[in-house]
Amino acid sequence: MEHPDLITHKNGRQRKLAGATIARNLDRGETSSSEPEVEEEAEGLIRGSDSEDRRHRVRPGIRGELGNILLLLFLYVLQGIPLGLAGSIPLILQSKSVSYKEQAFFSFVFWPFSLKLLWAPLVDALYFSKFGRRKSWLVPTQYLLGLFMLYLSTSVNSMLQGEGGPKIVTLTAVFFMLAFLAATQDIAVDGWALTMLSRENVGYASTCNSVGQTAGYFLGNVLFLALESADFCNKYLRIEPKDTGIVTLSDFLFFWGVVFLVSTTLVAIMKRENDHGRGKRRVQQEETQGVMETYKLLFSIIKMPTVFTFCSLLLTAKMGFSAADAVTGLKLVEAGVPKEQLALLAVPMVPLQILLPVIISKYTAGPRPLDVFYKAFPFRLLIGLEYALLVWWTPSVKQEGGFPVYYYAIVLLSYALHQVALYSMYVACMAFHAKVSDPLIGGTYMTLLNTVTNLGGNWPSTVALWMVDPLTSKECQGAVGQSCGSPVEAGLCVKEGGACVTTLDGYYVESVVCVVIGLAWWVWLGKKMRRLQEQSPAAWSCRVNQ
Repeated sequence: MEHPDLITHKNGRQRKLAGATIARNLDRGETSSSEPEVEEEAEGLIRGSDSEDRRHRVRPGIRGELGNILLLLFLYVLQGIPLGLAGSIPLILQSKSVSYKEQAFFSFVFWPFSLKLLWAPLVDALYFSKFGRRKSWLVPTQYLLGLFMLYLSTSVNSMLQGEGGPKIVTLTAVFFMLAFLAATQDIAVDGWALTMLSRENVGYASTCNSVGQTAGYFLGNVLFLALESADFCNKYLRIEPKDTGIVTLSDFLFFWGVVFLVSTTLVAIMKRENDHGRGKRRVQQEETQGVMETYKLLFSIIKMPTVFTFCSLLLTAKMGFSAADAVTGLKLVEAGVPKEQLALLAVPMVPLQILLPVIISKYTAGPRPLDVFYKAFPFRLLIGLEYALLVWWTPSVKQEGGFPVYYYAIVLLSYALHQVALYSMYVACMAFHAKVSDPLIGGTYMTLLNTVTNLGGNWPSTVALWMVDPLTSKECQGAVGQSCGSPVEAGLCVKEGGACVTTLDGYYVESVVCVVIGLAWWVWLGKKMRRLQEQSPAAWSCRVNQ
């Protein structure tokens, strides 16, 4: 169930050397897997520090930098708001009975975080030095985010409630722009975090990242869907029932648009980028590598045979999970499960999502982390079939007052099992990325691998949504000579007094096909991925100067 997920996929501590960007995985619910390796990357950024001295130095408290830490936390919260809102729109669209092809089109909104490596070198290399390297991008992108939200607050209702149904193309364009700006803001904040904090406290940047973005996504997704729902508000928050929720989408967008504009103005005026307090070691400014040199470096990494093979495997590994991850949540909403209840199920998953990487990393710390990936793969495929059974069972459980408690308990258990399998594969993959990345260009290397991993999840999800309608069979009952092969024919069927009845749901076809494809991948290509662990370190080293 992709859309109710609370936490976006991210890998917030990988940092590039000279021109490549920090990248985080935006496929909901993933945190950094390999603490020791990531700490070494972050600390390796600061030149002139001696490893032996660092090992014995007592780490100071954070009181002197509490303001900077709170600022970083707030900036990451702001980043999570548009992501959470974008994640809530498919559930709102589903309640308006849009087609799955339209849902597939809207799913392109989630691509910018997976593609930000394409423009990240520009963000690192182009700036106004007097204004600040990171503020040169942070301030305008956050102003644009605020202005887009204010614009949406006045027009989103017309986009969602047009005469011919929701205006999917317009919604996709606007929310794609929001996601693009949030991804750009993410690049700037990640870079600023490592110079805003002292060397001793730079590790807190990843904590701000994880906590802030999670909180922002929660506010923009779970909290919004709950407060926007009339049923939820009447049941839990009101004495006298009303027809609408406490807040509307327009109200929510207007409020956060104002917050973006006001807070960005304060940051632009009051926060100096390279302000070093008393007792704080001056951090050397990282050198900026030319934009073309950065792109050439990325291309040189991709050309390596082992990396090219690994990237090809990453791009195809998640095909078997696409129906379960992208369509299941929407099918549950279609079956009558309230979207706000579905979103709230992500809340009890937060402790599990925090603990799982810690537990799993104990098994991926050895020389063969992809063994865990390989072993978890078939279990995640089976959970996909279980999701299909859950969707099939849902209509028979529905009661007049909604769904019983035991139903939500089963959904929650299914979701928890899915998270265990998902995190097992993710943590193993991130551990392998850290293991094979050339330390000379480790940030760029890991960013590339993480980007490919994210892209390998995005394109199968879009395809899975797109194929639901073509694989679905419907027939017109109650009107002789009519069919339901297209929206026009379905309209004629209803006009003649009939009704279109689904005889074969494309979701179930997809679920079976995806599992078959996944099993084939696991049997043939999964073993090939495991064998990559046997390659020597030299096979993964990038010969930059050649």
